[in-house]
Amino acid sequence: MYLEIVTPEASLVKGEIDSITLPGVNGEFQMLNDHAAIVSLLAGGKVKFAGNPTIAENFKNKFSQVDGKWVLEITGGTVQMNDNKVIVLAD
Repeated sequence: MYLEIVTPEASLVKGEIDSITLPGVNGEFQMLNDHAAIVSLLAGGKVKFAGNPTIAENFKNKFSQVDGKWVLEITGGTVQMNDNKVIVLAD
């Protein structure tokens, strides 16, 4: 599936991933390929994804790697998934 993570500063991530785990307002949830269409609010927490998307060079310092997954700390936002494309609008 294709992931884009966008903040008010810039587009941070674009590319193919295998899975993503997000901090939903009602708890953490994971999405895999062919997940049903969804729009959800995000709470503060960690966005974790597996794969090798392109991370904007100027923002690589915002990411860490834990257990083979990329991790980004956010303070909130929204996520939309439709037709295997995930768009995270993060604060």
